[in-house]
Order: sequence, then C-alpha cells, then structure tokens
Amino acid sequence: LGMEHDGQGNRCADETSMGSIMAPLVQAAFHRYHWSRCSKQELNRYIHSYDCLLDDPFEHQWPTLPELPGINYSMDEQCRFDFGVGYKTCTAFRTFDPCKQLWCSHPDNPYFCKTKKGPPLDGTECSPGKWCFKGHCIWKTSEQPYSQDGSWSSWSKFGSCSRTCGGGVRSRSRSCDNPPPAYGGRHCPGATYEYQVCNAEECPGPYQDFRAQQCSKRNSYYSHQNSKHAWLPYEHHDDAQKCELICQSEGTGDVVFMNQVVHDGTRCSYRDPYSVCVRGECVHVGCDKEVGSLKQDDKCGVCGGDNSHCRTVKGTLAKTPKQPAGVLKMFEIPAGARHLQIEEMEPASHSIAVKNQATGNFILNTKGKEAKSQVFIEMGLEWEYTIEHGKESLKTSGPLHEAISVLVIPQEEEVRSSLMYRYIIHEDLLPMIGNNNVLLEEMDSYEWALKSWSQCSKACGGGIQYTKYGCRRKSDNRMVHRNFCDNGKKPKPIRRRCNLQECSQPVWVAEEWGACSKSCGKLGVQARAVQCVQRLQDGTNRTLHTKYCPGQRPETRRPCSRLPCPAQWRTGAWSECSASCGEGVQQRQVVCKGSESGGRCEGNKPEAVQGCHVALCPGKLSGITASTAAGDHGTPKGPRVSQDRTKNPVSKISSKEPCLGDKSIFCQMEVLARYCSIPGYNKLCCESCGKKASSATGSPPATGPSTSPGTAAPSPAPPLSPRPTTPAWGAPTGDPTPAP
Repeated sequence: LGMEHDGQGNRCADETSMGSIMAPLVQAAFHRYHWSRCSKQELNRYIHSYDCLLDDPFEHQWPTLPELPGINYSMDEQCRFDFGVGYKTCTAFRTFDPCKQLWCSHPDNPYFCKTKKGPPLDGTECSPGKWCFKGHCIWKTSEQPYSQDGSWSSWSKFGSCSRTCGGGVRSRSRSCDNPPPAYGGRHCPGATYEYQVCNAEECPGPYQDFRAQQCSKRNSYYSHQNSKHAWLPYEHHDDAQKCELICQSEGTGDVVFMNQVVHDGTRCSYRDPYSVCVRGECVHVGCDKEVGSLKQDDKCGVCGGDNSHCRTVKGTLAKTPKQPAGVLKMFEIPAGARHLQIEEMEPASHSIAVKNQATGNFILNTKGKEAKSQVFIEMGLEWEYTIEHGKESLKTSGPLHEAISVLVIPQEEEVRSSLMYRYIIHEDLLPMIGNNNVLLEEMDSYEWALKSWSQCSKACGGGIQYTKYGCRRKSDNRMVHRNFCDNGKKPKPIRRRCNLQECSQPVWVAEEWGACSKSCGKLGVQARAVQCVQRLQDGTNRTLHTKYCPGQRPETRRPCSRLPCPAQWRTGAWSECSASCGEGVQQRQVVCKGSESGGRCEGNKPEAVQGCHVALCPGKLSGITASTAAGDHGTPKGPRVSQDRTKNPVSKISSKEPCLGDKSIFCQMEVLARYCSIPGYNKLCCESCGKKASSATGSPPATGPSTSPGTAAPSPAPPLSPRPTTPAWGAPTGDPTPAP
C-alpha cells in the first residue's frame, strides 16, 4: 500500500518500540502489534482510493476462518512462507520461548538461522499440548486464554510552554502499562497526550506571523536550486499537511517542502485563528482557548456571541490624482475589521495597493510590480485578490491585527478612481463615521442561495445528486465568499434522483490488432486492447470493470507470422588465440541457421579458422631474423610451410609447445575425446589426445605439418622433446635453419 515506515517517513518513531506494524524491520518489536497513530491517519486518508481493495471477490461463500490462524500452519510451514522453499524451524539452538520469535534455517546450512522478528501465529503448536498465544507458549484450552485489558498510568506533569507569547502549547502524557494489555486484551481507550494552550496573550510590538517567521529564518542559509531565496509562508490545501513547514519563494513562486513540521503552537490554518499544530498534528482549539472546545467567534470576534455587538461599515469613495503618476491614498481600514471586501466600481487602468500602517510595508501591488490575480498570505491572514473584466477586488475574513491604508497607483493622468469597501467590526473598535462611510444596521444583508446541483452519483440506472449552496449578497444578488453568511443558517442539502434511464448492457469492445512482434520464427505475437464498455444515453461510452461484461473476454494476444525464417549463415565468437606468443590459430562456430526446414544458405560459408599473431616469443628473435635472411639469399626449392599452416592447425600447435601432461581430470573422459580436433581443448588435454591419436594410427603422434603432393616438408622433429628443434616457421623449407 506504499505506507510510510514509522519514524522514517513520519513522526511516529516513539511507537516503534511498542511494536507498531510499520516499524522499520531493525527496530521492530512485537509485544503489541498495532497500527501507529500515523498509520491510522494514513489509512483513513487513502484507503478509499485503494482500488485494489474495491474489487468484487466473485465467490461470496468463503469458509469461516479458525479463531486462531496458527491451528492450520505448523512452524515449518510458516518458515517456508517467510523465507522460501526448504526452510524449516531452526534446530541449531533452543530459544527460551519458541513463541517470542520465529527462527528458521535451511537444511543446507542448518547453523545459519534467520528471523523476521515476528512471532509464530497464534494457535501454532509449540510443544505437545501447547500452542503460541500473544508471544507465549501456553497450554491448549477449549476456551481462549483469559485476556487482560490495558489500563492507563497516572498523567505526568505538564511540560514547558512552546512559546513565550502569542499562544503556545504545553503537553502531558500517560502510558498504557498499568497493567499493559495482554493475551489479546484491549488497548487503553483515549489519548496518550493531553494539550493546553498557554501564554495566549499577544506578543508586544507589531504583529508577527509565527509561520512566516519560521520561513524567513531560512533566508540566510537554505538554498534551493543553488541559490538563496526570500521565503514566504505557504499553506497546503490538504488538511493532513497543514502542520508541515512549506515555504514559497518570493522571487520565483516555487513551493518547497522544508521536510519538517512547524513549531508547536503554530496556527494550523490562516482560516482558523485558534487551532494549533502540536507534534505535527492539528489540534482543534475553540475561541475560548480550550483544546477540543466547539465555541466559535461571532462575526465581529465575540466568543460565543450573537452578533449583537457587531457593526457593518460600508463606504464608497472617488478621487482624481492631483500629481501625475503619483500614489493616491483612498482610505484606511482600522485594526479589528473582519470580513473585509474592497471592490472597484468600474473598470480602470490603475491598480489597488495596500500598505500595513504599523510597518509601512506594502502587502499588495508595490509600485513597479505587475498586478495579477492571486491568493496570498500577509499580516498573518489569507487574502484573495482578483482582477475580472478589468475590475479589481480584494477580500479577507480577518481580523486585521493592524490598520491598513488602501491606495491607488494610477497608470494614466487624471483618471478618476472609484472604490467601494465594506467590513464588520465590534462596536468598541468602531472608527469615526464621516461623510465617506455609513453604518449599516441590518446584519442579514447576505443569504444562502442555491448555486448548483452536485454531479450525479451514477451515469445511468438511477443515481442521487445534492444541492450546493453559496453565499449571496441581497443588495445586488452577487455571489460572495461563504464567510459572509452565517454557517448556522445554511440550509440542509436537498437530494433528488437523477439519470433514471436504464443502463444499456455492457459489451466487449476490441481494438484492431497491432503489428506482429516478429516477421518470422516461432515467437511472433500481436496484441490489442479489449475493454468492457457501456453506451450512455448522451452517446458517450464509459469503461467498466471486466466482470460486468457477459461471455468470454475476446483474446488480447495471438500468435502471428509463425513461418520458418530463411536460412542464413550464423557465426559464433572467435576463440582465443591457440598460442600465448608468436603465431597461432583461432576458431569459431559457423552454422547454417534455418537449414533444418530444408532451406539452403546463400553465398560462401564464412571462414571457421583463421591465423592469429600474438607478441613475439622471448628468445625467438635471432632465429627468425636468421631464417628470414636465409630465405632472402637462398633459392627456395618449394613453397613456404606457412602456406600449409591451416591444413592441420592442431598438429602445428602440438609441434610448438611440449606436452606437460593433462591440465584437467575431465580429459580422461572417453566421451570428450572427439573435441581433440579443437586447438584449445588439444592444448588442455594434450596427453589424452596424444594417446588417442597414437592408438588410432598405431604410431607415435605426428607433430609436424602433414605433407601434400608436390610440397616439400621439413624433416620431422623428435616428438615432444623438452626443447623443440623443428624448423623455424617462415624459413624456406629446402634450407632449414634450426631454431636456437
């Protein structure tokens, strides 16, 4: 299933010593075989997508399994499952308790015992009348052994707070060892760790985003693609990765996983101001700063409030710049504002810019930067900036930790800028109401409206679909962010049946056969795709699992072009040179491939034997020089012996080197005698081959080249003398020169 090992791909190293299933093999312990909290989380997240678990097993009447699986499998059989054929229980040493770990060995090497650290299956016979149960060898009983449920130890003291201000976390823990679960007893219910929010007061000075601080710390030392970057915080869309430290390069926009979790006390999400990350997991915190609390802020930040202290401020402002190409300040939004919305009234060429008043830094559209639609994180909040049909808009759910200034950067001279803004704020933080803004008393200016129907759950045969709701502004019926609507008033989804038409019978659809893999011979095959397809009402097709199609599936592979290939010469590799120095011969196999079917190979048969020359033999130089000189000045009485050298290469080789006996015991095997004609074999088994030759002819083995009519031959040398006195090859045969 591709699951992570505990402590290697995840943060559950503490559970490996307890015996978690996904512990790395070296660390595995088996006294409590269980899924770690990380494995549980991973399974819950992905198990619905494991298609291999969704198939129909066809046969539904399965036999009932024995309560203890080891009843049907001996320790020897379990060794075979673990290590392969032939493995049995290790007998080289006796373990104190054979049920602690299954040790196995192979009969070929019985003293080399192996284990995968796992215990034998419960119910495995460990000695007469006894079986293994939870790692212990106990007497067999008709009833299951008495199981002992685990019980918690007392809580430890709370540790130190993870942050000095801004909301940190401290934790305490307990162990399930009072007593531990045994003999299949249940593990302790409830959590091992308990958390508390601590030092919840805001940090002094301008607001600092804790996640952003962790990213910016890496600016000085973390390199990505061989260069340094300015790192901004990035929130992953997957809830399971909210507590990973992921940063985005300000320059390139690259998103990089920093391969570690955020510090304890970091907010899980910019959309939730209270829930925090602890030990790499998100812990839900209510607005009352209590872990696990379900209390929520109302629209203006009163914990558990009813919106009675909330005020909505709305304003519209139009200005024309006095100086060309200057920055035009439009208005300010105070700290504490929530559900902020800023929009252009009409399309314009200028850009909206936003500045943090506490720091003086621009958070949107610094002058000279190109304006583009984006979701970005600034001032510890997620902002959504869009440009649609030339009109800009900016939204955030807040709350603003510091006041902001909204400015306009004109692109042309004297273009009138017209902006609308709206936000909700607590009455105690309400700014002075002037000519440009009005106080809206009504809070129900937004409503939930039907947006669309979900996709039908089935393509035919009657499925179900549900209503999807969006948040709509009553004043202009425009859909806005869902945060503007009260979640408690969201209507329950309506369901209806859909795609009621009957499903057509699925059929097999086969594509054209592909090209043949071979043009001749016995191995040619061709393939094609075969799918189970159902025709839908709208004229489209959908592919189904093969079990839904009737009848036999058409074949997807078939033999093709199984014709004998035309006969052709095939050659093997050349053998090594028969001589280690001087001149020798090489051989290779030459076969007419395909002649067995009656064909004949065209053209001349390639050479099967050729001469070869290795470095000069030590001490032969003067003899060769002398023979060459003699040849130059003398008048040859016949052709050189070298012309005759390919007629009997075997005898040539044996004439050059003395036989010092067979070099292998296999030489004496009668069945191998036929290989004496091969130079390499003759050299290896010179003694046996010599005996065979002499017994065949009834005379000592010939060591000189054979004589043909009309060719002079050198005088025969004494056979197998320790120091050869045969003529030097290359000298004129009528005037032999002895070798030195």
